[in-house]
Amino acid sequence: MDESPDCVGGGRSSPALLRDVSLELDGHGSRIAHARQHAAAFLAEARDDYGILVATGTIEVVQLIVSELVTNARKYAPGPATLHLRIVGPVLRVELWDGSPVLPAAETLDPHRVGQHGLELVTALARTVTIESAAVGKRITAEIVLDTTGA
Repeated sequence: MDESPDCVGGGRSSPALLRDVSLELDGHGSRIAHARQHAAAFLAEARDDYGILVATGTIEVVQLIVSELVTNARKYAPGPATLHLRIVGPVLRVELWDGSPVLPAAETLDPHRVGQHGLELVTALARTVTIESAAVGKRITAEIVLDTTGA
């Protein structure tokens, strides 16, 4: 695990200092659970230690989005990946980079299909989802409103 200097923890004294965190993920299967826990801890600290408004349900939604993105990266782009979480005003940006150049596309809606609903779920739960080629591989970014009570 490799975390950026602006990561969760360290007793920061200002919300301006808690903005983003990165997590390097290897090909090990436990990275999905680790990424979910990492996202929940980041948002809990933003809420509890810095007073950033984060609805309880939002943490669960973010964990599901992170789980789906990391699962897809593990399944379709074996190898390293990077999860980056960034708070931008009232929005959390969840970015996942992996080394595969193949851009995913959501399947046509089919309630009888078993599996392959991950990108559909992410698209349904996030405010926006963008998929773009990177210098190496691709980056998927989902934006989630942190406090839905005022929305």
